[in-house]
Amino acid sequence: MEQVAYGPWSHCLRLTDGRLELVITTEVGPRIIRCGFIGRQNLFGDVGPDHGDGDWRLYGGHRLWHSPEVRPRTYAPDNDPVQSCEIEGGVRLQPPTEPTTGIRKELDVVLDEGHVEVTHRLYNCSLWPVELAPWALTVMAQRGLVVVAHPEGDPDDLLPNRTLTLWPYTDMADPRVTWGARYITIRQDPSRARRFKVGLNAEAGWAAYLLDGDCFLKRFPYVASGCYPDAGCSCELFTNDLILEVESLGPLTQLAPGCCLEHVEHWHLFEGIHPDGTEASLDSVLSPCLEVALAG
Repeated sequence: MEQVAYGPWSHCLRLTDGRLELVITTEVGPRIIRCGFIGRQNLFGDVGPDHGDGDWRLYGGHRLWHSPEVRPRTYAPDNDPVQSCEIEGGVRLQPPTEPTTGIRKELDVVLDEGHVEVTHRLYNCSLWPVELAPWALTVMAQRGLVVVAHPEGDPDDLLPNRTLTLWPYTDMADPRVTWGARYITIRQDPSRARRFKVGLNAEAGWAAYLLDGDCFLKRFPYVASGCYPDAGCSCELFTNDLILEVESLGPLTQLAPGCCLEHVEHWHLFEGIHPDGTEASLDSVLSPCLEVALAG
């Protein structure tokens, strides 16, 4: 781990295993602002400090929120410096407690031989219980393709096995999205400003983002008995002309004062991934990646 300057930020932390590298802001956020192979493209979208909602800034990269999305609670600004300390294999990041919510966030980021483990924690520092869910959002670089699998089930079963959540601005005929037999895919298109968002109960527990031969694959837990936000979503995908976000969520929890809630993601990067646009091709290129990720 070393301190580096990156883009507009003078004080960032860089983690590397000699093949992959992560860059994390400590002046604001935190945001994991870069993720990629050394000397190659940044798979995360780094949008800088000029985009946001009121005092809250997007910045880009990976961040931690708490669901459900409500103004002003969700958009508590995180523009202050972040404390950091070295832990085994990585770094712990501790922004100040949100004064408007009483929630304190914490991230542990560990990089080990091509595998990144990100532990997200929410602490209730207020005097009252709070119902919330951990919400891990990753802003991806432009022009890529996100892939998420439908829940599998017995095709002869008479009962439904999947939840699909749509937002008021979601157009189901949007040309960026393909509603496939096995996958939902969305292409980020800088020429299309209209917002699009979809959520689902991603029982497979993974989502992948493909860009110019590189693949970012994130794994996250799915609790079958859990009550998830947004009508049952453990994974949500959002895009506009600027970004595409790959979001995982934990179940809603009544978090008592002084207690902590954890949500863990595992990230894997692969290269030489070139599907031809068909679901059979996606199966062919992603199956070996999933085998490696699940074995890890």
